[in-house]
Amino acid sequence: MEYRIEKDTMGEMQVPADRYWAAQTQRSYQNFRIGDEVMPREITHAFGILKKAAALANYKLGKLSEAKVKAIGAACDEVISGKLNSHFPLVVWQTGSGTQSNMNANEVIANRGNEIAGEKLLHPNDDINKSQSSNDTFPTAMHIAAVLSIEDKLFPAMDQLIQTLKRLETENEGIVKSGRTHLQDAVPIAFSQEISGWRNMVEKTKAQLTLALDGLKELALGGTAVGTGLNAPKGFAEEVAAQVSALTGKTFVTAENKYHALTAKDELVFAHGALKALACNLMKIANDVRWLASGPRDGLGEIFIPENEPGSSIMPGKVNPTQCESMTMVAVQVMANDVAVGVGASQGNFELNVFMPVIIYNFLQSVRLLSDGIISFEKNCVTGIKANKEKMKHNLYNSLMLVTALNPYIGYENAAKTAKKAYKENISLKEACVALGFLTAEKFDEVFRPEEMAYPQK
Repeated sequence: MEYRIEKDTMGEMQVPADRYWAAQTQRSYQNFRIGDEVMPREITHAFGILKKAAALANYKLGKLSEAKVKAIGAACDEVISGKLNSHFPLVVWQTGSGTQSNMNANEVIANRGNEIAGEKLLHPNDDINKSQSSNDTFPTAMHIAAVLSIEDKLFPAMDQLIQTLKRLETENEGIVKSGRTHLQDAVPIAFSQEISGWRNMVEKTKAQLTLALDGLKELALGGTAVGTGLNAPKGFAEEVAAQVSALTGKTFVTAENKYHALTAKDELVFAHGALKALACNLMKIANDVRWLASGPRDGLGEIFIPENEPGSSIMPGKVNPTQCESMTMVAVQVMANDVAVGVGASQGNFELNVFMPVIIYNFLQSVRLLSDGIISFEKNCVTGIKANKEKMKHNLYNSLMLVTALNPYIGYENAAKTAKKAYKENISLKEACVALGFLTAEKFDEVFRPEEMAYPQK
């Protein structure tokens, strides 16, 4: 491999000749050989946006020349597009402020910008990092990446799942099945009603995430090292937020209190709490689906789900609810990530939080896994759910909890006696009720209408 010599304040470093990074990136690359978790590409993308926005703001405020801002903008566009991803090699397990990833962006943009300009025009610290500090750029990148990931990737996946569940509600209207509480038989419920509960779980957590976005759209940029804004010109914070908004099409604003923005990560904790709530709901939905599809002969068997692949290496013909299992594993990982996000956010000391890389790594992994998991679950399982009407009817009429409909006519205690007799003697509720003398056969048929029990208000 060929190398070139790059310099920083600590001396000279050999850097691969075909890489745009420089000495500070190389030092981090060599000193933190920990794991294989590279800084998320969403952060790389966000750095491209914020560095271009900062350059435009500095130019507007008279701090950068037109030639420099054009070269920086062109290089940033390549960072934003992902073209330069291979020039961002640093791992998550580095300095807790993300300083080395900020310098990685500064060095790559400077060297690529100089190449575009055809001259040594840009300096990583003096130009790309002008009016900034790692301490305000990294939390800004975190917020930009979080907002874009949620709005552009997670929300569309959630919306598709909501639409599919709405369709299933319509298709299954009027199909009544046995309800279940405590994993035991309960009073009847319409399958469409059960599906509406799933649908509303997704809708509710989307509303919670939307609420959390307000805090994530506040940017720390302009606070520089400790929140005072040292070395940033007046109006820079407001202007850079406007530029980020223009570049992303989202409405970002400067954080009102930069001391809070640098040291506290409560907005990310709050938002990840909504992600955890979504994971909890998806766990419930996926478990419901696989329980309802259990069988095919010895389980509940009340729904059919798509058969996507063989389920066993030893049992021929076995098919498993693999999409449900995948979705529930995603949910477990998100719940685990919430612990890391919360603990990391609790480690703000004085003017800076120094657990930022691990916070955003876990946050973005949660968004990524939920987005991909929902897409897969909807496409390969939920959209193909079909009611097994015969099995639903059989289970419904075999349920002893239908006796609840008799309460107004024979009272709770007599209804309980009826259910226990039917269960003990393996006879129908009608046979038990008539044998006990509580109702005539004709009266029983008049008041016992299981399908109507799902719609008591009609």
